[in-house]
Order: sequence, then structure tokens, then C-alpha cells
Amino acid sequence: MSATPSPSQPIALYDSGVGGLSVLRAAQTALPHERLLYFGDQANVPYGSRSLEELRAIAEASARFLLSQGAKLIVIACNTASAAALKHLRAVFPDLPFVGMEPAVKPAAEQSHTRKVGVLATPSTFHGELYASVVERFAKDVEIFQSTCPGLVKQIEKARLNTPKTRRILEEAVLPMLDAGADTLVMGCTHYPFVIPLIEKIAAGRARVIDPSPAVARQTARILAERSLLNPSPEPGSLRFITSAEPAAFEYALSRLLGLSAQAEAASWQGGELELIPRD
Repeated sequence: MSATPSPSQPIALYDSGVGGLSVLRAAQTALPHERLLYFGDQANVPYGSRSLEELRAIAEASARFLLSQGAKLIVIACNTASAAALKHLRAVFPDLPFVGMEPAVKPAAEQSHTRKVGVLATPSTFHGELYASVVERFAKDVEIFQSTCPGLVKQIEKARLNTPKTRRILEEAVLPMLDAGADTLVMGCTHYPFVIPLIEKIAAGRARVIDPSPAVARQTARILAERSLLNPSPEPGSLRFITSAEPAAFEYALSRLLGLSAQAEAASWQGGELELIPRD
């Protein structure tokens, strides 16, 4: 990446798997003329149980790879990677703008009438400094209920959004929160917005559900505007997808989650770095 990136260069979105597609969907709406490059690190999914050192090394190598693909800004479309590595990435790449995820505890606290909020996220997100800071700053007077929803990321990676197992995972997480009086539920993992319809069925009007993706897309647009990096082209934007696992599996999830029929490219991990695999 040059010192002065061009507005025509792509915005990169990076996640452990397909969860960040929820952010890509919001970015398409907010930034319809932008080129969007999505990288799903499915070879290493799920991130939630990995160590801080592992996550930072993976995120740093992923950022280097996305820079090599021309990224003008990187959205860390993964709560776990944001919590573990966003500060680190900004220090390593001081000239590259990053947008990260943080659990939407602030709007939840502002909207809750019962002052009881449920947060669904991975263990790494809950244990991170970012989450603790958000709760300390914006939710001191709010009772927070937490669930890691074990197994849910894997269900969503397989596009199993409305199966009995997925429903069971969500009922075990959400129903105790509702019974305790929570009236607002926060999606603290980018995979989880894909099961909002099922959560809303389970909640049956007892709680509102907050998806942070639109706010992240708006923040991306603001940063690009501040740096004069918005693509001036009146033409519709484009999409490019890369996975570190099997493209066919990613393409299947893409069709099920977003209704898109698109080819995905493959990248492989070689000695701690990512290399794009040439197409046949």
C-alpha cells in the first residue's frame, strides 16, 4: 500500500469466518459505490477459544495480506479479533485506518427500560479490555447478563440458522436473560446477526435485539470521508471474497446467508503468512 492510497482501492473486511458478512451487508447499503474485499479466515475458525498471542499474530498477518491486495481501510469485522488485536494493529500499521467492532452496550443501556441487558458474545470478547471498558463507561447502572452461546458460531458457519440444535443453543442463552427481566439483547459477535430472526421468535416481543453492523458501516463511511477516500465513481461497487479454507464451503454459506452467488478465492497459511492461491 502506498503512503497515499487511492479512493478507488478496496475496503477490506476481515473475520474468522462468515460472520463478518453481516457487516459487509451493512457496508453495501451504506457505501454502494465502494469495492469491498472480504477475507474469511475459516482455516482458524472459531477464534473465541484462541489465546491473545495467537489472535494478534493471525490478525497482523491478515492485515499484511489485505494490504498486499490493495486495501485502503480494514474493517475488523470480528468482535473477538477486535478485542484482542485492534490496538495492536493500529500500533503496527499507524498509517492504515482500521475500524473495529465493540459490543453495542452503550445503545443497549440507553434503550433499556428495565436496566437489564443481555449480551451474546465469545469468551475472548468477554475477557477483553475493550468489553470491560465499554461496560465501565456506559453501563455502570445496568445489570448485564452474559452468554457465550457454545457451538453457535459453528452452526452459523455451516449456515444452519434455524435447526433444532441452533434453536436449543439460543433458548439456553436467551430465555434465562428474558426471565430475569432483560429487555434488550446485544449481538456481541458478527456471526450472531444471522440468527436475529430466530432470536426474535424466541423472545416473542419481550426484548429488542441490537445489531451493531449498521453503526460500523457508518463509522467506516465517516473515516473514509475524513481522509478523502470515498470512491467518487457513480458506478455500483464490487465484491471480492477470499477464504483460507475451502472456497466451495464459503460459497455455500454466502448463498445461504446473503443470497449471493459468487466465486470465492483461496488463500493458504504458509509459515505464519497468507498466500493467495492462483486460480486454475
